[in-house]
Amino acid sequence: MFKFCSLYSGSSGNSLFVQTDKTKVLVDCGESAKKIVNSLSDIDVDIQDIDAILVTHEHIDHVKSLGTLSRKYDIPIYTNIETLTAMPEQANKIKTDNIHLFDFSKDFSVGDLQIHPFSIPHDAANPCAFNLFKNDVKLSIATDIGHITPEIISNLEKSDFLLLESNYDPNILKCSPYPYHLKERIAGPLGHLPNETAGKTISHLIDSGLHKVVLGHLSKENNFPELAYKTVMEEIINNKYPEKAIQLNVATRFNRTPLIDVV
Repeated sequence: MFKFCSLYSGSSGNSLFVQTDKTKVLVDCGESAKKIVNSLSDIDVDIQDIDAILVTHEHIDHVKSLGTLSRKYDIPIYTNIETLTAMPEQANKIKTDNIHLFDFSKDFSVGDLQIHPFSIPHDAANPCAFNLFKNDVKLSIATDIGHITPEIISNLEKSDFLLLESNYDPNILKCSPYPYHLKERIAGPLGHLPNETAGKTISHLIDSGLHKVVLGHLSKENNFPELAYKTVMEEIINNKYPEKAIQLNVATRFNRTPLIDVV
């Protein structure tokens, strides 16, 4: 068994769940502890059975309840030292024994999952994405990406399943009520990934074995699930792949996805 579920995904909060026969992990916990506990319960998962929380970066929409969940339920957290230092309010709640630091030079394991963290460009202390392996099956999680780099492509190749950011539509962003500096931040090299770039990235990865994708971290103000799906699928078709080449889903802000089989 190797399953994935997006509990929450969007600029207001992000938390993802991955399960194998022996291991249950969260990637980020950017909603309230109560909401995450209840969302897990809806898929018959007890928060006390979570083996670890993996942290991508310190922004509040990814770590809102990190300290509370770790301390209350004695859950180990895995992060890098720069991210830990950048979130003192959360770090101060976590028991020392539950803090596990990683860097990008060495993989680590949680239960029967092998985990490879890798660097991404975003305006945070030391943000990362993750490859999670169970045997020869590869699940990748990559959000909050200012731009696609050769390192990101290299790390995403040969993924069977991918949760990829598809944050905004450039035309909607231009007309949004956001102040100019925020628009510049979102569209900048350390901001977020637009729909079209997500589509181009997915198209490139199909040849390396990618066959299931969930689009995530959609902006409430600058995107729509239907538009993200349409734009990404059009990119795939424009790159000469049939629509059936990929199983494409969209993670929404407040509604979890079903438990999805990674393969």
